[in-house]
Amino acid sequence: MKVIGSIRWIYVMALLMAGQRVAAQSHEEADGGGPGTEISVAANAISKNAIFDDAAKYIFEIKNPTANNQQGKVSYTVVGQDGEKLKSDSITVSVSAKSTGKYNFDIKASGPGFYKVNFMVNITDYDDTLHKAFGVQPEKLTSDHKKPDDFDDFWQKAKNELSDVEPQFQCIRMPSMCTPTCNVYLVQMQSLGNITIRGWLTEPVTKNLNKKFSVILCLPGYQIALSPIMTVGDPDVAFLTLNVRGQGNSREFINTRHDEFVIHHIDNKNKYVMRGVVMDCIRAMDFIFSRSELKHDNVFVKGGSMGGFLAMATASLDKRVSLCSAQSPIFADVRSLIKRVTFPITSINMYLKTQPGLTLDKILDNLDYFDVKNFAPNIKCKFLMSIGLLDTYVPPANDYTVYNSMTTTNKKIMVFRDYGHDVSPLYINLENAWMHDQFGLY
Repeated sequence: MKVIGSIRWIYVMALLMAGQRVAAQSHEEADGGGPGTEISVAANAISKNAIFDDAAKYIFEIKNPTANNQQGKVSYTVVGQDGEKLKSDSITVSVSAKSTGKYNFDIKASGPGFYKVNFMVNITDYDDTLHKAFGVQPEKLTSDHKKPDDFDDFWQKAKNELSDVEPQFQCIRMPSMCTPTCNVYLVQMQSLGNITIRGWLTEPVTKNLNKKFSVILCLPGYQIALSPIMTVGDPDVAFLTLNVRGQGNSREFINTRHDEFVIHHIDNKNKYVMRGVVMDCIRAMDFIFSRSELKHDNVFVKGGSMGGFLAMATASLDKRVSLCSAQSPIFADVRSLIKRVTFPITSINMYLKTQPGLTLDKILDNLDYFDVKNFAPNIKCKFLMSIGLLDTYVPPANDYTVYNSMTTTNKKIMVFRDYGHDVSPLYINLENAWMHDQFGLY
């Protein structure tokens, strides 16, 4: 379908924001001071997303607006996915006064995967290091770790337990939070273990008593309290922001310190906090389907980080999801995270020190049931993912492995070469346009 009207405007704004990001990248890489007065450097991959079929190709640029000639060297070091140093090299450079030098680098990789490359420049009046990352044939990445044989049975049992809990849905209008264009409701329900969870439903004000809204279920990042999302400017979409157990206004039953949430009952897969958290998301789907004013065939589930993991788990376990978007989902190919990241590995290691007899292998056996790569093959709805090549919480290789494990052909991944665990405004806007297009909202 062709996106028109207001969606075209969103797309144009996205392109403008992309242009602003390019400008910001150039400024960030040029740490030498203001333009036209001091030396600046940049290392630009010739691929817009820094993904290559073979060797990575970069152009290293040195701008020298000063009156002094600059001489020295540019060197680089390549680091593999598990932190191993793979290669180093350097070249001699000479940049005349008031001129620009450009130097080409072809950096060979050791097979499919993602690599970090640090460029170091040492010249007469300037020293700097630029941190970059690139991928080579990431579509070939696979996991070395198998899905538990009883994975599907484990989650079916959890869903059966949830169905035995009376949801007791409450939807309470909050007059003090409403606006002339948006109604705000406090949502409350009972979830797995009869734990109370809450969230916020916002709907556009309308005079049409038969109006039905497409709905976006927004799932939270780690220890993030979600607030109402006001529906200003979009008369066809309602938002449900869910605060899962232990987060936001759903903390009375589980109220851990920040770093302890991820390890709450991690030694028992049947009591682990994330089992209940995932079921909270399924209960939120139940709530959506209990509301007559919401379109039950237009449900978009989305989130970033832990919210990305939850969005994928929900879409995997609940075929009522129409669209799914995951931004840098955590718990991605968990066993390979051990050498690559600090979260949640640091918290797990600290917990192990307090539990004699408990081993990392036992915890990993439990976490296999919460690995997003094991949920991914069962996702059948249309799907969108974003990753940042500089992400230190979820390495791009891990999320790409998850993406490759999906069997649906209705999927797309967007790679942002200069982003970490944050989300590109370009992705947010294009994600919104994609949703409107798929739901026929013009």
